[in-house]
Amino acid sequence: MDNNGRRTFLGLCLAGLAALAAAAGGWPLFRYLSPRTNIESAAKVVIPAKDIPEGEAKFFEYAGSAAVLVRKRDGSLVALSAVCTHLGCIVQWQKEKQDFLCPCHAGHYSADGIVTAGPPPKPLPKVPFSVAGGTITVG
Repeated sequence: MDNNGRRTFLGLCLAGLAALAAAAGGWPLFRYLSPRTNIESAAKVVIPAKDIPEGEAKFFEYAGSAAVLVRKRDGSLVALSAVCTHLGCIVQWQKEKQDFLCPCHAGHYSADGIVTAGPPPKPLPKVPFSVAGGTITVG
């Protein structure tokens, strides 16, 4: 085998090793940046009903995002996404006013997630839940 053949062979081997190293280093970065799969986000959240007194809210993570469960003063429950529909900030529960405030641009939502003031273009999305045997199951 002449020198050109050896150089070509070594060049191909080094290129193959470099491609393998790039793939091995790039895979964790790709998995970190890619969105969560449906299997990870399909989990149900179970909350004891006694943990949410009237007029209070409980924030939790659901489907890879912030969510909130509110027991209104009339005793009814509402489960909503806690992500503001304007720019994606997490809303805050104002117990004394019984509404949500977005701290980023002063958007206001009612306890039912309806926009009452500010720049949010849409209401907070509702999250499915059920109540049985003293527990609230979200999802």
